[in-house]
Amino acid sequence: MPTTRRSVSHTAASGCKPAAATRGLRDGLFIVFEGLDGAGKTTQIDLLATALRQAGYTVICLKEPTDGPWGQKIRQATRQGRRQADPEDELTWFLEDRRQDVEQNIRPALAQGCIVILDRYYFSTMAYQGALGYDPDEIRQRNEAFAPPPHLLFLLEIEPSQGLQRVQQARQLDGFERLDYLQQVDAIFAAMDFPYLRRISASDDIETVQAHICQEVRETLTTWPRTDLSEKDVG
Repeated sequence: MPTTRRSVSHTAASGCKPAAATRGLRDGLFIVFEGLDGAGKTTQIDLLATALRQAGYTVICLKEPTDGPWGQKIRQATRQGRRQADPEDELTWFLEDRRQDVEQNIRPALAQGCIVILDRYYFSTMAYQGALGYDPDEIRQRNEAFAPPPHLLFLLEIEPSQGLQRVQQARQLDGFERLDYLQQVDAIFAAMDFPYLRRISASDDIETVQAHICQEVRETLTTWPRTDLSEKDVG
């Protein structure tokens, strides 16, 4: 059964007003959030999940790396600044962690008609491992051999220096969080081009960012196959 990620209590942002009836999707909707740390992904995911649940949708929130054995290896390497991890081994850990997440959580939830919201996916692997010298497109191909692309990808964009500043205000920096490295990561994110990609400025206030996200989700749900006959939706 899919694991859920606890959402903090927020009031739904303007533009994401709850609807009354329960919504049933025939096919699950897969939404991914990406961006540098400090861009506000966690806040925006919590707000969106709250609004969708209030609108009657079943929402599963997940995060990568997961809490599984491969994800724990990744976190340990991150805390150590990657000094003791072989880059190829680390890439393998990401692939195996994601493979397990897809098989145990993502695909089953989508098959049940849930809205799956994922904090980081293989686009982060493309950007962060790509900044270490790997070919981002090769990473994408290796992942898409088993991992389904999302229906919506929100890339929350923020200047690396601003992101670092926000992170430093909240916690101690990890070993890999250096400005020069994150600038390379940001450049790879900036070069991505997919039909499902939506770029959102994370420098705006929380309510403005959420309004843009809700608008995109609302437009997608308007034409999404469903089991109920209601036309009203989020917003």
